[in-house]
Amino acid sequence: MSYPFEELLGENFNGNAPATAEQIAVAERSLGKSLPDDFRAFLQATNGGEGFIGENYIMLWTAEELGELNEAYPVKECAPGLLLFGSDGGGEGYAFDMRTSPPPIVMVPFVGMSLTYANPVAPTFVAFLKNLGD
Repeated sequence: MSYPFEELLGENFNGNAPATAEQIAVAERSLGKSLPDDFRAFLQATNGGEGFIGENYIMLWTAEELGELNEAYPVKECAPGLLLFGSDGGGEGYAFDMRTSPPPIVMVPFVGMSLTYANPVAPTFVAFLKNLGD
């Protein structure tokens, strides 16, 4: 399936060069989870990046950063089942809630991280990008 990432990200988002299939496979092995199809397609289009989507600042992590940063934050201990993939550049992280399929997007605080504070944001990664731009 093809996704309109260029349109969804807009001109104020600075994306990276696309991730290779091998980089994505390494990330999935490191995480022990398969990434959602639309997020995998995003990484193949632009391997993370940062900037404004609409009026919202966002940092989306590269395939290489996913495993490392999910280990650096206390996700397994404090919010098991979440898979962080980026942040608002401040105190909030964006994550897939891998406890359900397909995994919806939630926002969770980095300080005091807990499933209790995981707020639903969008049902899919593409819907998440669309919501940021609206």
